[in-house]
Amino acid sequence: MSIVMTGGGTGGHLAIIKAVKEHLRGEELIYIGSTKGQDKKWFEGDDDFKDKYFFDTRGVVNQGALGKIKSIFMLFKATLKARKILKQEKAKVVFSVGGFSSAASSFAAKSLGIPLVIHEQNAALGSLNKLLKPYAQEFISSYLEESPIKAYPVKEVFFQNAHIRHRVKTIIFLGGSQGAKAINVLALEMAVELQKKGIKIIHQVGEKNIDEVKKSYDNLGVKAEVFGFTTKLAEYMNEADFAIARAGASTLWELCATALPALFIPYPYAASDHQYYNAQFLVEKNLAWLMREDKIDSKEVSGLLDKDLSIVSKGLMEIVEKDGSKMIAKLLKSIKNSDTID
Repeated sequence: MSIVMTGGGTGGHLAIIKAVKEHLRGEELIYIGSTKGQDKKWFEGDDDFKDKYFFDTRGVVNQGALGKIKSIFMLFKATLKARKILKQEKAKVVFSVGGFSSAASSFAAKSLGIPLVIHEQNAALGSLNKLLKPYAQEFISSYLEESPIKAYPVKEVFFQNAHIRHRVKTIIFLGGSQGAKAINVLALEMAVELQKKGIKIIHQVGEKNIDEVKKSYDNLGVKAEVFGFTTKLAEYMNEADFAIARAGASTLWELCATALPALFIPYPYAASDHQYYNAQFLVEKNLAWLMREDKIDSKEVSGLLDKDLSIVSKGLMEIVEKDGSKMIAKLLKSIKNSDTID
């Protein structure tokens, strides 16, 4: 009898699975994802999973008419495969983190009467999660009052690294492993000033932009630690005193867990503008700053770096709850060990 984990496409979704499975040691875990996106990069070689399956699927939203038809056909074929796998693996519960990667397994679970547990990362519900919410046995969201679990599933290391920041000695620019051009431009625009102030620069850029950005720093005569995809993000956040970041949910809550104040620059084309609403959740509590990409003002950003950040840093510690991953894992195990069938 197994627990099936599904979903992904982006690191924000996949980080949830990574955090929760830490507390499912000894359980028979199966992963079902997509050949598109980052699923294979994260989990293809992960021995925590007994078996891994990657379907040829892609998103339906933001496709033209013909593209939608093709995507739906791919989803239909993948759903039939998922049904076969769920039976073969004797799945007792399916845990979905959303994203197009999760669609086939989620639909298959419902068609077979297997309990479906959904985790929604964002303040604005994703299209698939909104569709499946009424059919889920449990729907988990840190932004919804009715959620059975409010704590966001963040890896324990981020909480272990939490400490109060006062003044900015190190800044981290976080564009995600895919990069963010606007954040890269801002970082390079501020680089000389930051070095004059004695502020160390840590900069996550897209994998394809590493050489270009490194060369730009060299041309400016500025030292900076530049990287793309990394497994050491917690260490980098621990070293930093201030972050300038996109507002993907996992990044946002990891910053909260480590008590690292941040200016959020949401990705303007995110579905339902969810990154803006993620950041706004903290801004309304005076625990973050927010700038639209087309309103970036480097002078205003520079002013933030002169602030005493201790009040915001303490507030972040208080807003984020620990053990979200552990609570979700406990819920999945309880469903797996029960005889509940929807």
